[in-house]
Amino acid sequence: MPELRPSELPLFPLRTVLFPDGLLCLKVFEARYLDLVSTCLREQRPFGVVALRQGGEARTRPGEVVEFETVGTMAELLAVDSARPGILQLRCRGTHRFTVDERLQQPDGLWVAQATTLPDDEDAAPGETLLETVRGLSSAIAALKEQGAQPFLKPYRFERAGWVANRWCEILPLSLAAKQELMKLPDALVRLQLVDEFLRSKGVVD
Repeated sequence: MPELRPSELPLFPLRTVLFPDGLLCLKVFEARYLDLVSTCLREQRPFGVVALRQGGEARTRPGEVVEFETVGTMAELLAVDSARPGILQLRCRGTHRFTVDERLQQPDGLWVAQATTLPDDEDAAPGETLLETVRGLSSAIAALKEQGAQPFLKPYRFERAGWVANRWCEILPLSLAAKQELMKLPDALVRLQLVDEFLRSKGVVD
């Protein structure tokens, strides 16, 4: 992989939307992404996750068009495991949202971007009218834990509207496009209100 400049953010286009404080588990086997992980570990730098609109996650055929969203979330590596030669299992945390200002595909196929970091969600409390949605998430976490699933990283931030909204967005059966639009919203309370409306429409909360 060509050497990255400090201002460049390596990109990992995926068919998923990563939210701040979200957990992302990846299996990496392509040379360009193995090199990316090595660089990120060595230089202690994040990479950017952007949702694919067109094209595949693996290396595309010559002439195949790859299109991805211009707003994504940076990911920091929490753990890297090499269970088999040539394959890495990654455990990552979403950190800051960013916008892609310019993008370039390197000869090895890796996308890199000049990116601008977006403001983090304000520490807004959910408010009285949204407490049922907060309690609903707590119940969902307990139910998932009983099934042996722990899809969220600790610490849990039930007092933060953005954290509650983001965790709901990760487990609800929403389209990729809907999750992308919710992730992009700059107002955490509006994001949680939209989640609350969806949950009420489905009878998940009263």
